[in-house]
Amino acid sequence: MSEKPRKIPGPDHPITVTPNPGRIVVTVAGKVVADSRNALTLREASYPAVQYIPRRDVDMAALQRTDHASYCPYKGDAAYYSIPAGGERTVNAVWTYERPYDAVAEIKDHVAFYPNRVDSITEQSA
Repeated sequence: MSEKPRKIPGPDHPITVTPNPGRIVVTVAGKVVADSRNALTLREASYPAVQYIPRRDVDMAALQRTDHASYCPYKGDAAYYSIPAGGERTVNAVWTYERPYDAVAEIKDHVAFYPNRVDSITEQSA
């Protein structure tokens, strides 16, 4: 079995992780599943910015771990959660890097949500 390719962010594929000074609220099926003033904004190459929310600010009881997994050569192995209250649309709606690579170590113990699989991800200014 071969090693997974591992890449370091750089000028050709920049990644930055910065504290978000605002408040991020995620809702599903009319319920708040995450509410944080401690989110991190990850910007990667030309992709849309992603809000990584500390697990302590997420209703982890509303999430259900799945067997789905993916790999990013810049961030590492991702694990996934579904949000049963949201039905089929929220299957694998949440991902996390439990052992992220050093370049993005700050996102450890954080989760992110696919915007099209939850009702809303709102950002309120600080």
